[in-house]
Amino acid sequence: PSCATPVEDGMVVTTHSEALESSRRGTLRMLARRLPKQAAKDASHRPLLAELRAYGLLDELGGSGDPALLDAAHPYIRVDMSRCIDCYRCQRICNEVQGQFSWVLRGRGRQTQLVPDSGTSLLASSCVSCGACVDTCPTGALEDQSVLQAGTPTELTRTTCPYCGVGCEMLVGTRAGRIVQIRPALDAPVNHGHLCVKGRYAFGYVHAPDRLNEPLLRDGNGELREVSWEQALSFTAQRLQALRGAHGADALAVLGSARGTNEEAYLAQKFARLLLGTNNVDCCARVCHAPSAAAIGGMLGTGAATNSFDDIERARTILVCGANATENHPIVGARIRQAVLAGAELVVIDPRRIELTQLGGLHLQLRPGSNVALLNAMAHVIMDEQLVDEEFAAARVDGVAALRDFLSGFPPERAAAECGVPAELIRKAARLYATRKPAMCLHGLGMTEHVQGTEAVMCLVNLALLTGNLGKPGSGVNPLRGQNNVQGAAQMGCEPAHLCGYATLEKGRELFEAVWQAPLPKTAGLDLMQMMDAAQAGRLKALYAIGYDVLLTNPNTSVTREALAKLELLVVQDLFLNETAREFAQVVLPAAASYEKDGTFMNAERRVQRVRRALAPPGNARADWEIVSALASQMGQSQGFVFQNAEEIWEEVRRVWPAGAGMSYARLDRAGLQWPCPSEDHPGTPTLHTEAFPLGPRAAVRCIEYRPSSEVCDESYPLLLVTGRKLHHFNAGTMTGRTRNHELRLPDVLDLCTQDAVRFGLTAGDRVILRSRYGSARLPVRIDESVRPGEVFTTFHTAQVFLNQVTSPHRDSVTRTPEYKLTAVSLERESESRPQVSPPE
Repeated sequence: PSCATPVEDGMVVTTHSEALESSRRGTLRMLARRLPKQAAKDASHRPLLAELRAYGLLDELGGSGDPALLDAAHPYIRVDMSRCIDCYRCQRICNEVQGQFSWVLRGRGRQTQLVPDSGTSLLASSCVSCGACVDTCPTGALEDQSVLQAGTPTELTRTTCPYCGVGCEMLVGTRAGRIVQIRPALDAPVNHGHLCVKGRYAFGYVHAPDRLNEPLLRDGNGELREVSWEQALSFTAQRLQALRGAHGADALAVLGSARGTNEEAYLAQKFARLLLGTNNVDCCARVCHAPSAAAIGGMLGTGAATNSFDDIERARTILVCGANATENHPIVGARIRQAVLAGAELVVIDPRRIELTQLGGLHLQLRPGSNVALLNAMAHVIMDEQLVDEEFAAARVDGVAALRDFLSGFPPERAAAECGVPAELIRKAARLYATRKPAMCLHGLGMTEHVQGTEAVMCLVNLALLTGNLGKPGSGVNPLRGQNNVQGAAQMGCEPAHLCGYATLEKGRELFEAVWQAPLPKTAGLDLMQMMDAAQAGRLKALYAIGYDVLLTNPNTSVTREALAKLELLVVQDLFLNETAREFAQVVLPAAASYEKDGTFMNAERRVQRVRRALAPPGNARADWEIVSALASQMGQSQGFVFQNAEEIWEEVRRVWPAGAGMSYARLDRAGLQWPCPSEDHPGTPTLHTEAFPLGPRAAVRCIEYRPSSEVCDESYPLLLVTGRKLHHFNAGTMTGRTRNHELRLPDVLDLCTQDAVRFGLTAGDRVILRSRYGSARLPVRIDESVRPGEVFTTFHTAQVFLNQVTSPHRDSVTRTPEYKLTAVSLERESESRPQVSPPE
């Protein structure tokens, strides 16, 4: 067929021969006979009707209109198999791109039918709602419900997805000031014409009825009421200035947003340092991948991914550590799945049997929190069995002998007792990673959100250095970043100890003071967790939180609530009245969504890509950078904060960030560029450390002692709780909870295996009280054999459950990243008289 025939130079393509026209007419005649007469009045059939009219076949409409061929149960995809021409494009794209195999053939001969693998509806099938089948369907048998309901787009805007850190490019279709459809950009280097359910369909939050349209100010009765921008900014400016005057600059703090653009993150940290006079600035990288940046940066010199997503297809072995890629980074997960189906070896390190483990390969199902023990044992095997890349080590690695001595007493048998993974399985994984090269490592929060998070990532770097899996395509150590711009927010300087470009305060001081024409504060800044400690102790008086629901997302909620309650000023800037704002904010400022502004995002592979405005913000909401700029002016500081557009801010970023100096908006127009990109003629850098490291010609492996978490089970708390995300929802559910994604997956449920369900006398659907030493939450039970006996799993997507009331206060020893992934808990059946948890709005 034409859709599978590559175009070649010199080819002559005939499109309207007599034979082709006869074939088309025959196919259209079969379609016409499937449709009832009344289909001629159905607007959803418009494209097909136009074809029938062109070939004079409208009179042949006359099918029975079998209702069994229509499936409208799916919230996003309408299925009408009366239009199907059995081209099987939907099946092929599902198999060959997404790898889900959701479309199957049933029956034989003339009774053969293409149906979802559920045998009934698409909603009940294994479909992950990526929409690829809709894009490839040539007849309208598969269509987007949003287009059928609101009409086809009249404008298309190319931009970058606002969800995870993969950075998929997309075309946003708008009509009459509303988003009606999103489709993938076919030439995008990250997603290659593919999207996941969130990027493709979860845009409804933009038009949610509870979007903030006007500024809010808390009155004397404790109520938030609408005020003008002038009132809100004037009040905020006066309070910030008064508190700074009374308590000093370091009594104030700013939280930048990983949801906003690079330009906005840059301006937020500039506001903190230049206008407030403090280094108390941070972002949500503190609670996710700060350990990755500290470990990779400390050992290799650059705290970011060493390689590109395109290296997934080049790798012969893929090591996935603490990352449920198919659900949390679905496009990367699909690429990993296809690479494995094409022959790559797969090693998965995860406490649960995640979807990738179904592909075969090796699954090292370790106990939560034992990452360092397992990785040390793998390094022991590599050294003990002489699998070290001696040439690479001799040329570029220090400390190998010391590490060999250190690990001599840590064989797989010892690690097996600590992590619960059989010794022989550890040996197999180590041999595979060391010998079937290039080997690529991708890791997630299952590595970093532990008390040894930074050190666990250092152990991954050890493995890469020992085996020479660095500085070449198909290899490297690559954190899968959680939010769309968490890499960018930190890189832009929303960190207490680093300026834009991740320069330390002392190394970057001269350049920044020259560009900003003002001195930088000298006092060491507080990170997010230290801010909470300082607020609780009464030292921090004011917090300006941009796009960050601190109360809902911080661990050990009771402590966070106490800290926020002691602040004298809390300013929240967001799309919605989040939980932090609802309880504690004196000022709430309405922000624009990413579809409503211009700028750039930076994805997990160091790629900077354009964000473009597709529609206007609601009411009087403004872009984050515009709000910061207006607040600075209200405080009497116009110099350095007045910009006409986002591009002007980016031009200043290029002046202070040498590694990004070559990335103009013009060069970023399509596909973006990966830094370092120091000049206008530089092509960008897909692979780091090809010949040397920023620290010098050699890097050093580290000796890491294994220290078990102090969070342990006992008779009162006999289970270990692991938390994470699921495919259809994102983080605290602020965005996806306001879309129809809740129809695709239930709200937060507690997964436990059959053995533990019997042990606690529970059945599927029972509601339980989940208790820890720090608090409790209520949610229903689901029986799921992907978790091991003695462990339970749940998500944190709904404010109604408020799961972080349960999680512990323990923190990573280096970066103070919270230990979300490990909490000792107990279960208690909830009284049946308690109300049910309602689904998200």
